[in-house]
Amino acid sequence: MNPDKPNSSSRRGFVKQTVVGATIAANLGNSPHANAAPEPGSVTDMTPDQLRAKLVTCLGGPWPKPCPLKPELGETMQKDGYRIESLSYQVEPGDRVRAMLLVPDGVSAQKPVPGIAIWHQHAGQYHLGKSEPAGLAGNPMHHTGVALVKAGYVVLCPDALCFEERQDPDGKLKRGNYERFEFLRYVVDGKCLAWKNILDMRRAIDFLAERGEVDAERLGCYGHSMGSTHTWLVGPHEPRLKALVGNCCLPTYAAIHDAKILHCFPNFVPGWQPFGDTPAMAALIAPRALHLNLGETDGGSPIEHARAGIAQIERAYAAAGSSDQFSAFIEPGTGHVLSAKMWEKTRAFFAQQLSY
Repeated sequence: MNPDKPNSSSRRGFVKQTVVGATIAANLGNSPHANAAPEPGSVTDMTPDQLRAKLVTCLGGPWPKPCPLKPELGETMQKDGYRIESLSYQVEPGDRVRAMLLVPDGVSAQKPVPGIAIWHQHAGQYHLGKSEPAGLAGNPMHHTGVALVKAGYVVLCPDALCFEERQDPDGKLKRGNYERFEFLRYVVDGKCLAWKNILDMRRAIDFLAERGEVDAERLGCYGHSMGSTHTWLVGPHEPRLKALVGNCCLPTYAAIHDAKILHCFPNFVPGWQPFGDTPAMAALIAPRALHLNLGETDGGSPIEHARAGIAQIERAYAAAGSSDQFSAFIEPGTGHVLSAKMWEKTRAFFAQQLSY
């Protein structure tokens, strides 16, 4: 054996001691290629910044320079203790996002408060987007924007591409067919739907940060299901987000492949697997505060794979010297829901991380 070339076990030990390696070691152990030793100088000794750059490449490359938001205000609805502004803003030239902004009574540019963006769920409900977290439609379980504005936050609820007012403008493609079309359109262009979702979410944070009622130094985001995926997708690329919560969605590629899960398109980032699984993306949020809720019986995030993913993220946060900034809660006997216990964890997390 060449003494200058470490063997597989010694390389595996080195992997576990590096910041990026901490997010990859468990993935290597679960991979069908687990016995194939990584090459010296490969992904296992990359810094988080280097790995983030690889992720951007896999997503489709750098995002364009931000264009003017050109916000437009529509109807304003006064509610009990807050108002809802129906509005839109530009994310790319000619591409506007419809959103709802929930503002507590009494806040102003002179009395700003923290701001939270909510990424809505998928659930195959393309007619719903911003209106569900804004409390105007859908399942009351997910009227989370109302709960947060009543807790004193300014809350932004935008439509994701393909949902509510961002369905096919020509009306030719219905429901999932339009989402499939958009996913494939971005793939042909060398990108993926996650690239577009991240661009739109970063523009949402631009909008939130520019509102006078919002303290731009205290921004967070929350999402359930696909919204949870959106949380850990945008987190590595949006340092202005100081507190991030994902509820009920941490599907690893290993789990997707093992269980043959047909997950929603934003989960799939072409070319990423050689660098790690989905938890390796979430780990790049470190050292900023991240909390994940999961249901033990949630079939969309098989729990043993999810536990391994949480362990990877924990190791990455420890390597970054910020173990206290990551937390996770797995509720026994619970599926793909936002339970009372999950919401209490979410509420307490934002109160701790965004309070004055």
